[in-house]
Amino acid sequence: MRRRPEAGGTATMLTWLFAGGALLVAGAGLLVRRRMSRLRGGLSDEAIRAIEEYGRIAVDEPLDLDEAAEEEERFWSESWDEPEPL
Repeated sequence: MRRRPEAGGTATMLTWLFAGGALLVAGAGLLVRRRMSRLRGGLSDEAIRAIEEYGRIAVDEPLDLDEAAEEEERFWSESWDEPEPL
């Protein structure tokens, strides 16, 4: 005969499931927080003031114009679906 699991086993399984889900949520929250902190550190108040005053800022690495042109060409060469009439 097959034994049915006890009620305590189900409660233990649900506890572990809940704990695993909580760990996943906490880990995802930490990853999002880390990414957001990197973004916030990207522009200082001085850089924002320079953008407001001069319309641009100096960067450490110059923009690769060839790469930008290739990316723009790739973007505009994509086919676009015509909107369906309503």
